[in-house]
Amino acid sequence: MTVFALLRVSPITEDDITPDVAAAIDALEEFDVTYETTPMATTLEADDVHELFAACAAAHEAVDRAHVQTLVQVDDKREVEMTASDKVDAVEGELGRDARSQREE
Repeated sequence: MTVFALLRVSPITEDDITPDVAAAIDALEEFDVTYETTPMATTLEADDVHELFAACAAAHEAVDRAHVQTLVQVDDKREVEMTASDKVDAVEGELGRDARSQREE
């Protein structure tokens, strides 16, 4: 079984949230999950849904603020073995190119 999640932990504050986001990401290291952080959210991958939810809870709890919002979206592939990179590869195969902008930065 493979389970994926989109995780966004957002402290509600006027302050810079970078240290809070870093604390949430750092909390994931204690769990048997792989993850990749993007500017908008973190994608997690695990073999066990309970481990995935525990990691998400730890990330939420790692943010020491009075008001924290956490969004978790789960994709539970119960009958298919697939990695996150397999999903991206499938889209890129259909596109015939990388699934990212071709514009210069």
